[in-house]
Amino acid sequence: MKSHPGIHAKKGQVTERQKNLMARSLPKRSKIPNVENVIVVASGKGGVGKSTTSVNVALALSEVDRAGAVGLLDMDVFGPSIPRMMNLTGAPELDKDDNMIPLSNYGIKCMSMGFLVEEKAAVVWRGPMVMSAVQRLLLRTAWGKLKYLVLDMPPGTGDTQLSISQLISVTGAVIVSTPQDIALLDARRGAEMFRKVDIPVLGLVQNMSVFCCPKCGHEEHIFGKDGAAEMAQELDVDVLGDVPLNLQIRLGADKGQPVVLSHPTSPQARSYIHIAEKIKEKIDALRSEA
Repeated sequence: MKSHPGIHAKKGQVTERQKNLMARSLPKRSKIPNVENVIVVASGKGGVGKSTTSVNVALALSEVDRAGAVGLLDMDVFGPSIPRMMNLTGAPELDKDDNMIPLSNYGIKCMSMGFLVEEKAAVVWRGPMVMSAVQRLLLRTAWGKLKYLVLDMPPGTGDTQLSISQLISVTGAVIVSTPQDIALLDARRGAEMFRKVDIPVLGLVQNMSVFCCPKCGHEEHIFGKDGAAEMAQELDVDVLGDVPLNLQIRLGADKGQPVVLSHPTSPQARSYIHIAEKIKEKIDALRSEA
């Protein structure tokens, strides 16, 4: 009997022919027109401050690298929060090619499902409708020329994350987590998922790392201490920065006045500026290696 090519390969090995077949079965990643770098900001679970991080990092990138424009894309179809955090309302207009024109505030171009549905309306969609919306947000938005496009991802490692990783070329991923053990377990899954789909992990952001009492200055590690640093060492990635648990960050997010703009000289704002600087360094290094 004629043997199948690669049938004698060792268990667990993948032959070149099998690799080629698998590669052909995957959709070709598209480059978003006029967008130089796509950065996904993700977390393994909700409630760790991912959207707040996305907003402030986008604003910080526009301060750190004034050579190009920055965009912010809210990929959470079911719970979009970017409109409120960026103090934006209204529906996007369409250009002559039926592409959506993003809304802008604070010098950042923004697109979100929140611009297409009422704020209090529940999006009750099955998977195919969600994937259709994701594709339209990604590929039918007229961004113009951008140096950075920050994608605020929904929590988890589900269909949306996999679809994005297959649809578009992504420069790198930033993983957000609190120092809490449970959050770190989910953050690890997120980092491993991006590695499996060949998206570089730029590093981890340890959010809500410490609470400093505004009256006495005492510092309390409410969610644990240095958890992200330990996980980063295990995953062989860097910690891009620590962000404290701070009232001004929360108030700025709720009021649509991000702390990077409302309190630009504060330690909180400087944390995001430092993270943006590290992201820029990582991307520049990736570009020089390419």
